[in-house]
Parts: sequence; C-alpha cells; structure tokens
Amino acid sequence: MLVLVTGGAGFIGSHTCVELLNNGYDVIVVDNLSNSKRDVIDKIEKITSKKVKFYEIDLCDKEKLRDVFKKDRIDAVIHFAGYKAVGESVKEPLKYYRNNLDSTLTLLEVMKEFSCHNLVFSSSATVYGVPRKLPIKEDFPLKTTNPYGTTKLMIEEILKDVSKADLEMSIIVLRYFNPIGAHESGLLGEDPNGIPNNLMPYILKVAFNELPVLNIFGNDYETKDGTGVRDYIHVVDLAKGHIKALEKITTKKGIDYYNLGTGNGYSVLDIVNTFEKVNNVKINKRFVARRDGDIASCYADPTKAFKELGFKAEFGIEKMCYDAYNYVVKNTSK
Repeated sequence: MLVLVTGGAGFIGSHTCVELLNNGYDVIVVDNLSNSKRDVIDKIEKITSKKVKFYEIDLCDKEKLRDVFKKDRIDAVIHFAGYKAVGESVKEPLKYYRNNLDSTLTLLEVMKEFSCHNLVFSSSATVYGVPRKLPIKEDFPLKTTNPYGTTKLMIEEILKDVSKADLEMSIIVLRYFNPIGAHESGLLGEDPNGIPNNLMPYILKVAFNELPVLNIFGNDYETKDGTGVRDYIHVVDLAKGHIKALEKITTKKGIDYYNLGTGNGYSVLDIVNTFEKVNNVKINKRFVARRDGDIASCYADPTKAFKELGFKAEFGIEKMCYDAYNYVVKNTSK
C-alpha cells in the first residue's frame, strides 16, 4: 500500500513514517518545511533502510499536489500538515483558519479527483474544549477554546460531510492528546523552529541553556499542584496508532473517531520533576500567568481505541522524558 503523509517531516509525521516503513508500507511525504527540516527525511531512511519519496510543496498548492497524485497511485493519506500552536492561534487566528482549512480542502479535492478514498486525519483533544468530566470519551460534546482547536473541529465537520456525500470514503479521525518523547535511536525528535510552544521542547531548550528559564503558565488551576494536567503519550506509541487506523480503514467505510492517549493525567510539574530525575539535570523554572485558550485538565478514555483498533500505549513518562533528552544529547554532541 502506498501512503501519502502530509507534514511527514514534522514531529509526529516523521515517527509515523518510520512505523509505516517498518510495517511494509510505501511512503510519499509532502511537506513545506515551515516547521521541520529536510534532513528528517534522510534520518527516516537511515532508521528504516528504506527510501522515501519527498516533495517540498505547500499543501495549499493544488497544481503541485495534483502532480504528486499523477505520478503514483496513492492508496491512502495520513494528514498531519497544519499549524499547531494554541497560543499562536489565539494571536493570529486568520493565519490558522487560512492555512489549516485551505490545505485540507485542497487535499480532499485532489483525493476526490484521483479516487483516493482512504484518509486518517490528525485531529486533537482540543476539540473537546473544557470537558464536562474526566476521562474524555469520544462521544463527549465538542466545543473549542482556541482557534487552533476550532480549525480541527471545522475539519472534522468537513470530513463528516464528505463521508456522507461519498459512500466510498473511509475516514478515521484520531484525536491526539499530548505527544512527547523521541525515537530511541536519537535520530528523530521534536525540533521546532523558533521558540517552542509545547512543554517538552521548551524544557529541553532550558536544559541545554538555549533558553534561561522554563515559564510554567499558571499555578492556580484546580489540580493537585496548581499546574495544568495533560495526557502525555510517547510519540512512538502515537505513531503506532496510525498503523492501527490504516488497518481499520481498509476494512470499513464511513467515518469514525478515536482518542489516542494513555488515560493518565500528569501535571506540568510531574513532567518537569520526572525529567530532572531520569536525566539528572536541573531545570530553572518560574510560574507566570495562564495562557489564553488553555484549560486545567485533559486526559483520555482510550477504551474505544483499544477495543476497536487494538491500540494501547506502552511507554510511561520516564521513557518519554529519557528519549526526549537523549535525542538532544545525540544531536548536540555532533
């Protein structure tokens, strides 16, 4: 099976490409490298000893995307491409609506033109907004608190309508919780351009003195230690979830939704303290005001993914913290 991975040079996309190749799939990557680097493709090939076709194009460019579909018979698409920072989306909502919606609409139009009916979409737990209770199940009400989450929810609605209009479509929407960690080889990890928006890369930049202090946004939430609680999942576990989703869409038409998480809630301080312990480093930190769009607690009920996809996360936060640090150690010492 030939799988097109949009945003395949990114953090989650690159790890998913490794799992795809290791499971016998052929892979084409489309990425504009706006928040990733070209050498990621070389690293994927090094880890797997397999070749990846790579196109550096913007997914919003319909003609260039059509050229990709013309060259090969693509069987399925995993759609990661899109802007993803909650804080930035609050400050620059138009940027997020334009890019995330346009890129997806373009992709769906080209898929329809070339009769590609299988899609796995990278959604987010942000579509649940402030949950009515915890843990979060897939049938909970959907209501977002920031533009990033709203773009994901809008795309989910688009996909629902597409699946109704075309009964050949097979779509799985994966609602991620908080991926951290890195590939155990140390070749792949999270390496965003500019100042990080997510916790782990921020911790890493402080650990390696690239930033002076870790800002912890809020210590007055209604949680055990006042800091935000999230469901952190190892990025390799998350990548494996996409393999399970691909296996599912080849057997079932229509659209379905799955949480990918561990079912465990860990606070920001849990992550910082574990990182310090397993890597024997000290993180300089300070508490600052809450960020707009953030919520107190968010963690998954992963039961449906286990029952219907056979997916279960294997790794704990100790390995997540160790692998993330190992990635930077190995790439800093070169």
